[in-house]
Amino acid sequence: MAKFSCNFISYTLKRTVDITVVVPSVTIPESMGMGFNSDAPPTCKHTHEDKFPVLYLLHGYGNNHATWTGYTNLELYAEERNIAVVMLSAENKCYVNIGGDNFYDFIENELPDFVCGMFPISKRPEDTFIAGLSMGGYGTLVHALNNPEKFAALGALSAAISINPASLAGGEDAAVDPKYDPAALAKKLNDEGGKFPKMYIACGDKDFLIEANTEFKDSLIAMGHEVEWSMMEGYGHEWRFWDIQIEKYLDWLPRTDAYAQVGRRQI
Repeated sequence: MAKFSCNFISYTLKRTVDITVVVPSVTIPESMGMGFNSDAPPTCKHTHEDKFPVLYLLHGYGNNHATWTGYTNLELYAEERNIAVVMLSAENKCYVNIGGDNFYDFIENELPDFVCGMFPISKRPEDTFIAGLSMGGYGTLVHALNNPEKFAALGALSAAISINPASLAGGEDAAVDPKYDPAALAKKLNDEGGKFPKMYIACGDKDFLIEANTEFKDSLIAMGHEVEWSMMEGYGHEWRFWDIQIEKYLDWLPRTDAYAQVGRRQI
C-alpha cells in the first residue's frame, strides 16, 4: 500500500487543496509473511497492468483529508481489497458550491481528472464509488443522486440528510437549493425514471440522526428501490461505528474490475 498526501492547485477553487490518496500494492513479496531473506530475489513489482477501482470518501464536519486514515483501519481495508481511496479536505462547505468555494464542481469534474491522471485509477463509472460520514454522508447523497451515471454505488454513513449548507458554513439560514436536498433529489430521480446507484445506508441506533436516516431509507424503499440498510445497536455518532461500517461497505460493493475475483488478500 502507498499513501500519498498531495497539495495541488485547483483551477476550480482557485487555490491549493489537500487530498490523501491510498493506492494498493500490486503484489506482496512472498518473503513478507516469513521474514525477509536477503538472498532471495525480489518477487514483487510496482507496475500496474490494470487500473484500480476507486472510492471517493468524504469526511464529516470539522474533519479533513487525513481524518479517515487517522481514526480507522481504512488503509488495511483498502489494501486487502485492492481498491484505491481518495479523500479531500472540503472544510465545512458540505461538498456543494457555497460561499465562493465551488466544491461541488471540484468533486464532479476536477478531482477525478486529477487523480485518474496522476494515479493508476479507473475512470469507468462501474469502478467508481462514493461514501462519507455525517456531513460527508450528506455530500455523498447529493453527488450520487445528482449524477447517478457516474457512481456504481453510494454509502451514506450516519448521514446528516437535512443539513443546511448555508447555515453550517456560517452564513444566514436560507432555503436549501433542491439540487442540494437529498430527499428532493431522490424524488426527482424517481419521478424521471432514472436509475439509482446501489445504495448502502447505515446508522447507529443511539445516533441523533437515526430517525432522519430511517425515514430516508423508508422513503427510498417505498419508491420501490433496493437499499442495503445497516443499523447497529449500541452505537452513536462515533468512529468505532464508522470503522466497522466502512469495512462492511467495501465488502458490499458491486465490483466488476480486474481485481474483483482476487477476494480479500492476507496482509
